[in-house]
Amino acid sequence: MVKPKDPETGSKGQRINEQIRVSEVRVVGADGAQLGILKTIDALAAAQQAELDLVEVAPNERPPVCRIMDYGKYKYQQKKRLNRSHSHQTKVKEIRVRPKTGKHDIDVKTSRAREFLLHKNKVLVTVIFRGREIAHVEEGERVIKQILESLDDVAKVESPPARHGKRISGTLTPR
Repeated sequence: MVKPKDPETGSKGQRINEQIRVSEVRVVGADGAQLGILKTIDALAAAQQAELDLVEVAPNERPPVCRIMDYGKYKYQQKKRLNRSHSHQTKVKEIRVRPKTGKHDIDVKTSRAREFLLHKNKVLVTVIFRGREIAHVEEGERVIKQILESLDDVAKVESPPARHGKRISGTLTPR
């Protein structure tokens, strides 16, 4: 059974202050010290004296466990913790070119790589040789150096260009 959202607290089932309806509660102080089992009225008085809230943290226990804390600060920290878990997952994006690739095509690939880097992804730049192109490795090295230099303002080289069989590849990470 799903508990309906409480209109006053905005959370499912978490009760604070006068919403706690049981006669006795186990109380944990603001500093984390156990205050023991108290009548709810006495626990509320202790929370009001400290100018804090009495928050039910373990409603299924007998007696329920309540803590004296600043409820607004507690909700803020929970929301902050939730937002932190939605951080960006870094991916490795690859752009492939050949030694005979034209200047405009290289510019298009470079601008696409720039977008990847601005979105905090890594970029693997690969020059692929086919057939007899392998006889002109220096042309492939020129192309990859040209791409790395044009992306120098938004990226740093994680692994420099290295030759692996019929391809030269290097990795860039965002600055």
